[in-house]
Amino acid sequence: MATSQCRRLEGKVALVTAATAGIGLATAERLAEEGASVFICSRKQDNVDDAVKALRAKGLEVAGCACHVGSHEQRQRLVEQCVQKYGGLDVLVSNAAVNPGAGPISETTPDVVDKVLDINIKAAVLLVKEALPHLLRRPGSSIIFVSSVTAFNPPEPIGMYAVSKTALLGLTKGLAAELGPRGVRVNCVAPGIVPTKFSAALVDTPELAAQQAETTMLKRLGRPSEQAAAIAFLASPDAAYITGETLVVAGGMHSRL
Repeated sequence: MATSQCRRLEGKVALVTAATAGIGLATAERLAEEGASVFICSRKQDNVDDAVKALRAKGLEVAGCACHVGSHEQRQRLVEQCVQKYGGLDVLVSNAAVNPGAGPISETTPDVVDKVLDINIKAAVLLVKEALPHLLRRPGSSIIFVSSVTAFNPPEPIGMYAVSKTALLGLTKGLAAELGPRGVRVNCVAPGIVPTKFSAALVDTPELAAQQAETTMLKRLGRPSEQAAAIAFLASPDAAYITGETLVVAGGMHSRL
């Protein structure tokens, strides 16, 4: 990723979940480049350590800890450690998600439904609940959810996952209405197809990647840095009058409910 010339987040503290690879890692890097102190997490401590080491080697202020966002105790510890390390919290980026099964929605097993809803929706809501007391203390604070362009038209074989991402669009609107009067903005980014480990099933052959690229107006797949740039914008003062919105970063893919 090219180093950002913007310093819109100087003095801010950002917490980014699932931030040791892909879009999450790119987001942590971009926010830190713009001046934020960034606290990251992932399920495995080794992955957190590697990401922190790599980002610090670039001169960025980053720390982190292991966290399974489905655990109340670990969510609580995550927010506490972030605030203890950096003295507060201005930006929450909720990026963690799972897709434990593939196939038609009507054939999804109960255990897969439970896991998708537990991590992709329930954990996002409860993480906001943990972070909110700290966000309310900081003028200009914001929450950003990472959804997906598939939220607008859930496709097989990832329909259940996509439906959980649809729920984040509603969560964004609902929380924005609740928290706007209290000074907290809430927005969402809906990435298109970005070649990462998480999306490997959609792009794991040149033929599949080409097919996905053809669904965009730009005729190419996205990059993690492009999602990170959108998230940084929404977290910054440049977006001070934007709340309750979903910014689609998908190269022109169809994106309306």
